Amino acid sequence: MARGLNRIWVRFGLWIAATVLSTIALLSACAWTFSSVQYYKFYNHLPDAVRVELDELNARDLEDSPRAMQIYGQYWRGDMFFGEQMSLIIGLIVCLPFGLTVGFWVSRYVTRPLASIVEVAKRVELGDFSARAVSSGAHGEMGEVIHTFNNMIDSLDELEAERRATAASISHELRTPITVLKARLHAVCDGIIVADEAELRTLLAQTEHLSRLVEDLHTLSVADAGQLSLQKQLLCLNIVVSETLSALLPQLQAADMELKLTLPSNEAESDIRADADRMRQIVTNLVSNAIRYAASGHWLDVLVQLKEDEDGVEWVQLTISDAGPGLPQELQSHPFQRFAIAPGKRRREGSGLGLSIVRALTESQGGTVQTSTSARGGTSFVLRFAHA
Repeated sequence: MARGLNRIWVRFGLWIAATVLSTIALLSACAWTFSSVQYYKFYNHLPDAVRVELDELNARDLEDSPRAMQIYGQYWRGDMFFGEQMSLIIGLIVCLPFGLTVGFWVSRYVTRPLASIVEVAKRVELGDFSARAVSSGAHGEMGEVIHTFNNMIDSLDELEAERRATAASISHELRTPITVLKARLHAVCDGIIVADEAELRTLLAQTEHLSRLVEDLHTLSVADAGQLSLQKQLLCLNIVVSETLSALLPQLQAADMELKLTLPSNEAESDIRADADRMRQIVTNLVSNAIRYAASGHWLDVLVQLKEDEDGVEWVQLTISDAGPGLPQELQSHPFQRFAIAPGKRRREGSGLGLSIVRALTESQGGTVQTSTSARGGTSFVLRFAHA
């Protein structure tokens, strides 16, 4: 009931109905007051005997009797219809300003949040994302509109901040290897540096870094546009994880990280519908991220298991945990944001887009990804995919 009354059309209708009823009541009161004044004048001008006779008739409910009508016709001064017309005119003179005032007030009360939204929208159009619409006591649907509108501006503000940070980070990431390449190539051309195999490998490493960055940016842009190429098929996550970890085993050994792999004994429990190459890319990014930032913990736990949520839906869950120092402070609130770490503070071997790609690839395949603290104080990445 309360939710129904909070709907804007219901509340607006009730306000209009209350205004109309109040105006009618005021008009009736004005007409009754005018008639009462006229009757008072008529009654006071009656002779005493006639007044007593009229009181007796009224007491016996004979105020419409022929004798009462005779008294009214004989002693009433003025036109009866003129009195009714005057009472209506006076009522309209009083009620018209009242109705207009209340009507304008109700309209202003209802449309005030809309005016605030329009004003804020104009400021947002000019690039000012600091403005927010004011509710001004709005409830129900109008309150939801203002809340949603302000949330939309919050999202736009975050997107704009991310866009600026991304632009700054991309320019920084591109400028550094290009500067190195330019300087060393100039040195080779001037004969300062010998173009031997070691130098060529150094230059190749810079170009490979550029290539990885461009490829990562391309993957994210295609995923954002919903044009990511996916070849979904029935996939055993056990096999994908095992094969990917086998390929990464030399890197894990070089980082002195102990690998703990737990897979379901029944391979059918890890069946999902996904793109095999994209799943390998997800696992590779997460394991490489652990090697890069959590090697100090010397431990990596990879767990695949079948889970069932409260609605009875089965999910295949992939958990990759480490014993490192955990996520940096600037990453804890938004670990999957692009270039979340400020330019110049990232390690050179990373592009700053690995976790963003993990989220994009996971969500594009109908999965979810979250972070938490691992059992050894490091970071856990928990991915869930629908069980096939």
